[in-house]
Amino acid sequence: MVTLVNLRAYWRFLVVARRFLPLLLAYARDRNRFLLFGRGRQVDAETRQQRAEHLLDALLTLGPTFIKLGQLLSTRPDILPPEYIEVLSQLQDEVPPAEWEPAREVLEDELGPIDDRFDEFDTDPISGASLGQVYRATVDGDDVAVKIRRPGVESLVEADLRVVKWSLPLLLRFVGEGRSFSLRNLADEFDKTIREEMDYQREAAMLTEIRGNFSDDEAIKIPPVVESHSGPRVLTMEYLPGTKISRVDELDERGVDRGAVAENLQRAYMQMIIDDGVFHADPHPGNLAVQDDGTIVFYDFGMSGRVDAFLQEKIVDFYVAIANQDIDGILDALIEMGTLSPDADRAVMADVMELAIADARGEDIEQYRVQQIVGQIEDSIYEFPFRLPKNLALVLRVATVVEGVCVTLDENHDFISSATEYLTEQGYREETARRYVAEAGEQFRESAESAVRVPPKLESALDRVEREDFHLRADLEDSDDLLDKLAKRIVLGMLGAAGTLSTALLYAWGTILSAAIAGAFTVFVVAMLYRSFRSRRGIRAKPQFTRQSMRQRRGGD
Repeated sequence: MVTLVNLRAYWRFLVVARRFLPLLLAYARDRNRFLLFGRGRQVDAETRQQRAEHLLDALLTLGPTFIKLGQLLSTRPDILPPEYIEVLSQLQDEVPPAEWEPAREVLEDELGPIDDRFDEFDTDPISGASLGQVYRATVDGDDVAVKIRRPGVESLVEADLRVVKWSLPLLLRFVGEGRSFSLRNLADEFDKTIREEMDYQREAAMLTEIRGNFSDDEAIKIPPVVESHSGPRVLTMEYLPGTKISRVDELDERGVDRGAVAENLQRAYMQMIIDDGVFHADPHPGNLAVQDDGTIVFYDFGMSGRVDAFLQEKIVDFYVAIANQDIDGILDALIEMGTLSPDADRAVMADVMELAIADARGEDIEQYRVQQIVGQIEDSIYEFPFRLPKNLALVLRVATVVEGVCVTLDENHDFISSATEYLTEQGYREETARRYVAEAGEQFRESAESAVRVPPKLESALDRVEREDFHLRADLEDSDDLLDKLAKRIVLGMLGAAGTLSTALLYAWGTILSAAIAGAFTVFVVAMLYRSFRSRRGIRAKPQFTRQSMRQRRGGD
């Protein structure tokens, strides 16, 4: 079995390499125009759009595993440019349904003969996804939805995960340090997430736990599991119908208050992440429905996650800082969560955060202001400052997709005001204020103790200076090799100056040949020096604004 998986993985690696080779060659030429040497080149937005569409076609062709990978990539602005995010966001978890006979074999292998276990069973799937498909049936007179894992998907996923693992070192050669961090985390997260999503017993446990957390909330419905008809590869749930949450025209026809639905959806996810610590992590429109009374129905808990207490506290700090429009507090929370590099330019990032908050509130943003911030980021010449630790990736996915769904339901939905109201109702803002006061008191106490301890130590240090027994050791950290670059520029500058003088002297008093050789050497040195100053290592970041982009697309249409 292992040998077969390995053989399939080798074959899949060749297939994947063939699909991605044109993109890899294009990225290599972006770094070196002639692959192994030459200057890098800038890529315009239109070219990135074309490449993103090529990537989308490749992912669709490669099948279920890579469709899932594309969905994760579509929520990772720390890895891909905006054009890729926009194109991959079109990627839906929909593939052609598998034939019934292989699916029936999986079902009967788990539960036994269909006629014995179900009153009725419709063999036409009502929903098809990359890893499983859903059918309608009847058990003891009750309508149920039966989710069956795709036949043979386990070996395919196992082979594809090996391909991803083998491909990662190659991909890391095309990105900077900041995105290398995020790519490694994405690979680990993808491996863990897709394995968990194929385990229907885990999905049943997560669904039951989250359903219990909303047992008293009439605005939320989660279908209960029919445990007698469920197993590792089959999950049977009560069938709860509803209108797909993105069909706004149909919701209007049914008289549903879309603004209230958006509010309830955001509050539900804030409860899951901040209060409960366990959350539904795949809130795309296909997994959310609305009943005629405005109740939200959640489907498909295969992709779900947990949030530890530390991360919950930092997310609360982040939201409270946003509610108070405390830019420094926002940046501090991002740094403590490990999302923002401590070395990032705080002034530039503060401007980015101000624009992001304004956009989240639905305010109009003047385009010149956006371009000004983009210019500041490009002029900073630093590694992309945002990175996603593994425990935050699913949380970001949820935040990104939920905001998009809420804005689709109600384009005037104020994400920040809704979050602020929730935090105030639950007492988090007051609790955070008390914690800050307590921390300030502790810092004051430590400062007072230091004030008592420092004078004797200072006197001892001065005595050592007076006895000429004082040594100072300094370690200089230069992770970006700035000193090395500076030294090279100084040497090149000196060689260029010396070469210019030598060329002039040889031209005046020497032979033409010697002057030409000296001149050629000088031109080469000056070219190297010029390239040193022109080279911009690092990743140019471009802020993305959900509502702003939506308005521009609508205007273009």
